[in-house]
Amino acid sequence: MKTASKNEEIYFLSGKRTPFGTYGGSLKDLSATDLAVESAKAALAQAGVSPEHVEHVVYGNVVQTSADAIYLPRHVGLRTGVPVPVPALGVNRLCGSGFQAFITAAEMMLTGQAACVLAGGTESMSQAPHVIRGARWGLPLGKGGLEDMLWSALTDSHTGMAMALTAEQLAVDYQLSQDAVDAYAVLSQQRFAAAQESGRLQEEISPITLKGKKGDTVVSRDEHNRPDTSVEGLRKLPKLFKKDGVVHAGAASGICDGAGSMVMATGGFVKQHGLKPIARLVNWGISGCDPKVMGIGPAPAIRRLLERAGCGLGDVDLFEVNEAFAPQYLAVEKELGLPRDRTNVNGGAIAVGHPLGASGARITLSLVYELKRRGARYGIGSACIGGGQGIALLVEAL
Repeated sequence: MKTASKNEEIYFLSGKRTPFGTYGGSLKDLSATDLAVESAKAALAQAGVSPEHVEHVVYGNVVQTSADAIYLPRHVGLRTGVPVPVPALGVNRLCGSGFQAFITAAEMMLTGQAACVLAGGTESMSQAPHVIRGARWGLPLGKGGLEDMLWSALTDSHTGMAMALTAEQLAVDYQLSQDAVDAYAVLSQQRFAAAQESGRLQEEISPITLKGKKGDTVVSRDEHNRPDTSVEGLRKLPKLFKKDGVVHAGAASGICDGAGSMVMATGGFVKQHGLKPIARLVNWGISGCDPKVMGIGPAPAIRRLLERAGCGLGDVDLFEVNEAFAPQYLAVEKELGLPRDRTNVNGGAIAVGHPLGASGARITLSLVYELKRRGARYGIGSACIGGGQGIALLVEAL
């Protein structure tokens, strides 16, 4: 495998995430910053790295939903004890933002700007506000109304297409039936339910304690999934975007709240401090694609990654492709010839949810844990990106 640089290795020292709260669920009152701080503190503790050793902070976040969201990466650093002189950066590559945070951190380390970086992704979709456009300058009689920022953001104004319609287009292009779509949605739920009930997901989750008038409540499990999902039940759901289409709520990723963090470091830092990394970031690939079929983005991104790494699909043990929609995943699977028995083995975003900026972080750290659990070596994590992009990275479990 070819690494991104011949001169330096990039390692993950730890990885922790919050539970993923469903839309309007247990975590709805925590901002994206709050969620990131929870995961960051847990990741630093797991890594055995003092905040004083962090030399940069990088976080992905998509929809800025709290009043102080513009300060998010800086506040994460300060609230986790990172020294005041240490800079912070926010990145937004939409659904690939969590992945991008790790790539940006790696680029910083490869260019000598830092030896240890706290990086991750976070999102509070429950806190997405409603706005009144034009209210600042005055509204004519009878004009003005509330705009749901979250709902509006799920339509690409360049194409005029809602994200679900891009998945519908892929269903047409790749001849995906309702049976295939529903069967995959059920599989995602079943795989996730099995992983959750086995307890193996708890290794990656850092519980959150919520203060309340009646005492503390500990949230330690993801809460969006529906383990009783069946094909029969899915057939009863309405099609909200295309009457004769295949996408319904059960075949779409969940709107959720959550965050994930990983501590990253150079090989020199690891050796100097006698640390034991959990994984190595080998390489990555990012590509554009037609925004009308944005969901196919992981295919060209993975191909670019494989070219950069000098390897093939057969050299990779596990794959994770973010499930924005069931037909979107199936199109990528069909385009690349992905082995389903080695892809999204613990279910995906249809079950666990897709808090936009956090998903890349979840996928990366979950992939590392699963590789280590199986005694496997290489894994690829990827996501499609609204507007027509794809992103993928290759990790080696240690």
